[in-house]
Amino acid sequence: MRITDIREARVSIASDIANAYISFAKMDVSVLAIYTDARVDGRQVVGYGFNSNGRYAQSGLLRERFLPRLREADPQALLDDSGTNLDPFRVWDVLMANEKPGGHGERSVAVGIIDMAVWDIVAKVENKSLAQLLAERHGDGTTDAKVSVYAAGGYYYPGKQVSALKDEMRDYLDLGYTCTKMKIGGVPLAEDLERVEAAIEVVGDASRLAVDANGRFDLKTALAFAEGLAPYGVRWYEEAGDPLDYALQQQLGEHYGPPMATGENLFSHQDARNLLRYGGMRADRDILQMDPVLSYGLVEYLRMLEVLNQHGWSPRQCIPHGGHQFALNIAAGLKLGGNESYPRVFAPFGGFADSTPIEEGGVAMPAMPGIGFEDKRELMKVFDEHLRR
Repeated sequence: MRITDIREARVSIASDIANAYISFAKMDVSVLAIYTDARVDGRQVVGYGFNSNGRYAQSGLLRERFLPRLREADPQALLDDSGTNLDPFRVWDVLMANEKPGGHGERSVAVGIIDMAVWDIVAKVENKSLAQLLAERHGDGTTDAKVSVYAAGGYYYPGKQVSALKDEMRDYLDLGYTCTKMKIGGVPLAEDLERVEAAIEVVGDASRLAVDANGRFDLKTALAFAEGLAPYGVRWYEEAGDPLDYALQQQLGEHYGPPMATGENLFSHQDARNLLRYGGMRADRDILQMDPVLSYGLVEYLRMLEVLNQHGWSPRQCIPHGGHQFALNIAAGLKLGGNESYPRVFAPFGGFADSTPIEEGGVAMPAMPGIGFEDKRELMKVFDEHLRR
C-alpha cells in the first residue's frame, strides 16, 4: 500500500460571532485529502482531515514541514506489520522526526489534521467504522450505540439581545438537543447572569446549560463569576482562566463546588498530566475537553487517556472539544462521556452524518467505514471543490 497524492487547501469559516476572547470574523481551517492505491469494494481509499474550529488554517506548517516529511518517507516506514495498511503511530513518528519536545503551539494542530486523514484511511481499509476499529484496538471491543451530545452556541453577536439568545436555545431543543452551552465573559457579570437566567428559562433546568468563559478571566474575576453562578447549578463552568494557569484553576476549585471543565487548549499528554497534577481538577465531577485534532491527533489523545487512567480518571469524564464526526467516532469507540456539537455555526465542518439526526440529546454512528464524512453531503462538496485530483 502506498500514498499516491496529498492535497491541502485553506477554507474560510468566517462569521460575525465572538466569544469572550476572539472574533471569528477571519477564521479559517485547513482541509486535507490523502490518496492511496488501496481499493475496497472497487473504490479508491482516500482519507480526509481538517482542524477543529478556533485555531486557524495550518497551510504553512503543513506545506513546508509536515507534508514534505510524509511525502519523502520510505513507504514501508508508514505501514503496519501486514504491509497492507497505514500504521498511525509510525506515521506520527515520521511527522515528528527532528522536532524538539515542548513548545507545542500550532504544530500540534497541523499534525492532528494529518492524523485524522490517516485514521480515516486505516478504518476504510479495514472496512469498519473508526468507532468500531478503536473499540477493537484500544477499547473493550464494543462501541456506545449512541453518544450524548450538547449544542454549543450562545456566542456574542453584534446587537444580539437576550430574546435572540432564547430563540437560539429553543432552536437547539427543536433540533433534538437536551443540553446546551453558552458563552460568558464578554459582558459585565450582571449582564451575563441575565443571559444565563434567560437560557435556563428555555432549557428548563440549569443542569442542562453549561457556560464557557474561553480563558478570559484573571483569578479575581473568575471567583466573582463563580460566586454569581453558584446559586444556579449550571452543568459546568468552563475554562475560566488561561488554560496553562493551573494555579488559578486549582484555587477556583477550592471556592467553587459545582463541576468545572477545561482542557480544549491543552495540546499534549504532558500538559494534560500537569493539569491533573496541579490544576485541582476533581475526578468525581469535572470534565476534561482535550481536542483530538488540535492536540497532535488521536495518537496523542490515546496517550492522554493513559495519563488519565494513571491518575484515576474515567474516560467518561472526557467530552472532547471539536463538535465533528471524528471526535464522535472517538467518543463512541472509546466510551467517553459525550461530544460537543455545533448545530448552527462552523458549517459544514461541525455536526454529524446526514443519516443520524439528534434524538433526545444523543446521536448514533452511521453504518459506513472510516470516519463517515461521506455521509455529510455539504462537507463532501467542500472536499470535492478544494481537494479533487
